[in-house]
Amino acid sequence: MTEISITRMSSKGQIVIPIDMRKGIKEGEKLLIIQSSDGKLIIKKASESDENFQEDLEFARRTEEAWQRHERGEFTRMDSGKFLEEIKKW
Repeated sequence: MTEISITRMSSKGQIVIPIDMRKGIKEGEKLLIIQSSDGKLIIKKASESDENFQEDLEFARRTEEAWQRHERGEFTRMDSGKFLEEIKKW
């Protein structure tokens, strides 16, 4: 399940991760932050990114490209069967 919360950045650029979002994050743990060209942020524990870092970057790149195509109106409508066929090609 996706969780959403709101926080603020301090004048020093610090962000507090809300307590309900800190499960499994230890004090002092390094976090990887990826920013897309339109300002979207992805935050992930660096310890979990070692194995899948290239996959994460590729996912971020594809997501960014898809979002830009969508905003330009360059998307395709298809039924679910065709969509599943296309996903299998990935």
